[in-house]
Amino acid sequence: MDFEDAELYRDITDFAHDTPTWVQHAAEIWTEAGLLLFAALFVTAWWRTRHDSTRAFAIAALAPLATAVAYVCSEVLKSVVTQERPCRAVPDATAALSTCPPPGDWSFPSNHAAIAGAAAIALALTGRALLWLTAPLALLMAFSRVFVGVHYPHDVAAGLVLGALVAMTAVRLTAHPATRLAEAMRASPAPAVRWFTGPGRPEHVPSHHSHDSYASYDMK
Repeated sequence: MDFEDAELYRDITDFAHDTPTWVQHAAEIWTEAGLLLFAALFVTAWWRTRHDSTRAFAIAALAPLATAVAYVCSEVLKSVVTQERPCRAVPDATAALSTCPPPGDWSFPSNHAAIAGAAAIALALTGRALLWLTAPLALLMAFSRVFVGVHYPHDVAAGLVLGALVAMTAVRLTAHPATRLAEAMRASPAPAVRWFTGPGRPEHVPSHHSHDSYASYDMK
């Protein structure tokens, strides 16, 4: 445990206890329910890209899968590092707002931050303008984990970076085969499959996402 990081943890948790009760309750709700917002954004990206290029649709479909891979990587790293939670390890720290996870539920890196970082980048790869929304949400999710007292600052910083890197790598490696699969699904005779993938964008109609979408880049 780094002394300066522990001091920063104390400063943030002290600040958390000085905030109004409604702020504390909002942070406790957001630190868990915020993940549901990212899930809703995945659904929105899927629905929007049903009428976009096949590549854009493939990347939107990959976004939750890339985020799941980031979570698995974070969980594996946790089991290797086995760092104790600050709500147990930092002496004289203010009591955490949230219940301290049980022993064996390790601290480094933050799974929530990894998921948020991965989701933020994966969604931004479907349309770069989304980064203005997803990046602040991911940072707020990461900060909330320290605010409620269950993670060190370095836990959430590492989680954000890990999640972003894993998601970007996963999408880059799988975008081409996923696009080929999406093309086949859009040509499927099964109505349910064609509904899931959507009709796509007619070639003669320019997409308003063409300058924002990561799908416009050649990732082969």
